[in-house]
Amino acid sequence: MRYIDAQEQAQLLNMEEIVEVVADSLKAYSEGETDTPLRYSLPFNEANRYLVMPALSDTLKVAGVKTVTVAPNNSKIGKPTIVGSVTLSDYETGETLAVLEGSYLTKIRTGAISGVATKYLAREQAKTLCVIGTGDQAEGLIEAVLAVRDIERIQFYNRTYDKALKFSKDVEHQHCDLELYVYEDVESAMTDADIIVTATNATTPVFQKHLSPGVHVNAVGSFKPDMQELPSQAIAEADKVVVEAHEAATAETGDLINPVNEGVFAKDGLHGELGHIVAGKLAGRLSDEEITIFKSVGVAIVDIVVANYFYQKAVKQ
Repeated sequence: MRYIDAQEQAQLLNMEEIVEVVADSLKAYSEGETDTPLRYSLPFNEANRYLVMPALSDTLKVAGVKTVTVAPNNSKIGKPTIVGSVTLSDYETGETLAVLEGSYLTKIRTGAISGVATKYLAREQAKTLCVIGTGDQAEGLIEAVLAVRDIERIQFYNRTYDKALKFSKDVEHQHCDLELYVYEDVESAMTDADIIVTATNATTPVFQKHLSPGVHVNAVGSFKPDMQELPSQAIAEADKVVVEAHEAATAETGDLINPVNEGVFAKDGLHGELGHIVAGKLAGRLSDEEITIFKSVGVAIVDIVVANYFYQKAVKQ
């Protein structure tokens, strides 16, 4: 059995490759070629959650389970807000092949899923990215968007301005060719954005501004009914609202539950699953004027496929 820590995963990472394998896993999920039950969620210590997410696929020849704790208040004491691991098993024998550190893997898979969404739903000529929330997940989201679009400018907003400023400097070290700007109010940060990503722990919408024609949004922060990043009118006004897993998204996230309960979005109003767009069975973006939203809550088969990607690259070295 092999242990693959975050540092080794970072050395093995090629985001363009991961976006492709994640696209394949989403296609398999939507085509019914995986066994991916709803994640089991246990609340503890007020704001925290312990999540258990098994998945396997005969088509993809992978099996495994992810366990993770989500502790939003850890950011106040300088600790990671997401801590966990992924256990990867041999699909034929059930033997444990590897255990992978889960925080980094989660960051990369979250980004890669949004990378797939951006590839199929954002305008081809998108140049400006707005990042709302500069916590643990933001780095992976940025890298994935950069892997599929020629971004020239990134506009950052965080509730704590200094955190956004520090994060922008970290990004500058990696991408000195990009124009980077930090804003003190969220709606200024959204101005002229072609793509918006939201990655916060918000329980109320992080903005109220109407979305501009042609914008694409990747919303990844809300994974519980009492969490909501997007205003209900944004969901209602979007031309297409896409998810990676219909059952999980409609049951788990306030970004969809609240608009339905408020009567501004129909229960059957989703455009569909991202995997069906990848498979060519559902249309992606059809015009430069469409407003598209991808609402992600995570799906375990993607974690297992990303773990297998890292494992296969590690054993070949």
